[in-house]
Amino acid sequence: MDVIPWQNFISSDPNVCGGELCLSATRVPVTIVLDSLAEGSTREEILRSYPSLRPDHIDAALSYAAELAHQEHPGISSVSQI
Repeated sequence: MDVIPWQNFISSDPNVCGGELCLSATRVPVTIVLDSLAEGSTREEILRSYPSLRPDHIDAALSYAAELAHQEHPGISSVSQI
């Protein structure tokens, strides 16, 4: 599967949700989608709950999160192996 270019689907507008990152052409913050997935919601459940979303929006949110996970986080210590 190709990684979706999240930049095409995520934007920030100070007049929408206080400038929070939202999925383009919606008022749905990226964090809502990621939190829903982390809590076990299916893609179908998310799309039903937020009718303005398209499947590409969910893919973009995941691509964005994956990119963030690849960045270094100097404030996080390494997890020790047991």
